[in-house]
Amino acid sequence: MDKLDKEYGQLKIRLSELIKDRGLNRNQVSIKAAMNWKQVDRYCDNDISRLDIFVLCKLCTALECNIQDLLLFIPADNKPDG
Repeated sequence: MDKLDKEYGQLKIRLSELIKDRGLNRNQVSIKAAMNWKQVDRYCDNDISRLDIFVLCKLCTALECNIQDLLLFIPADNKPDG
């Protein structure tokens, strides 16, 4: 676990879970969201360092969900000093 996780928590993208819940696959979502399949894969695998607001809007629209369904904040165990 790196410093960011330990001190500030982490953000989990729940795209893979939502796709499964909706009975879709990654390719179908990439088509519905007008996104490259590789970008969908990266979001599914939580392999993103910076979130793109436009991409999040596309995903929420394609999956007919709210942003809080897509993103999960996991607080840190240790709060930063100061």
